[in-house]
Amino acid sequence: MLALADALSPFKGLAEISLIAADKDCAGLEHAKVKGLPTALIPYKGRPKLESEAEMIAALQDAQADWVILAGFMRILSPEFVRAFAGRIINIHPSLLPLYKGLDTHQRALDNGDSNHGASVHIVTEALDDGPILLQASIAINNNDDADSLAARLLPVEHWLYKTSIIALVTGDLSLTQGQALWNKAPEDIPEGAKLTICHVKGV
Repeated sequence: MLALADALSPFKGLAEISLIAADKDCAGLEHAKVKGLPTALIPYKGRPKLESEAEMIAALQDAQADWVILAGFMRILSPEFVRAFAGRIINIHPSLLPLYKGLDTHQRALDNGDSNHGASVHIVTEALDDGPILLQASIAINNNDDADSLAARLLPVEHWLYKTSIIALVTGDLSLTQGQALWNKAPEDIPEGAKLTICHVKGV
């Protein structure tokens, strides 16, 4: 969340963060307050899911959010939530979707003997870890990798993928055409060792 906030700060006038919302008290909310960003704490624990989600939906709508960007929000969204922001919820998942939906993606890639692993930025749909992919990148799996080392090496690529996708939506370098991502300008400054595996570029 902080990485995204910092990445968007040069684009004031094109985009602004309308709300940082969390389901539990966390350091991210405190850091957001220090940055002067609007925040909302909407507890989920001990409450009916749909009740909590209704409060979250209302908060996002009151903030007039055009996009809902998930950052460490480790909850499966209900169909009702997804429909409230259909086509406007973005998530990043640590696998080369459609591979390894769900949890423990790093270990599952290792257990399967994969030579590459990666992350995917996608539009959220009612199906788990599904929906149109905006951008995807992979890194090579080393012989001495375990789940922790693989996750640590992938994390900078995830940060690059997410901020690149969000900024491209803001600037118009990325657009959605009939539910599919279309890059009007190819991403640049790809992290060393990373390889783009999905990139639909206009005219290519």
